[in-house]
Amino acid sequence: MQYNESKSALENMKFEVARELGVNLVKGYNGNLSSKDAGHIGGQMVRRMVEDYQRQHSST
Repeated sequence: MQYNESKSALENMKFEVARELGVNLVKGYNGNLSSKDAGHIGGQMVRRMVEDYQRQHSST
């Protein structure tokens, strides 16, 4: 995956997670976003990436 594709995929994941958490995230500046909400979004993104990695690298 190229850099731009990876960046786009992460951006899409960020908006998907925000939507699922009920956080109003907009393209561009989100200065009104609380640290708590930003942390929830980032935490969920990391959780998903770890789960995906584990699924891809698990030996059954």
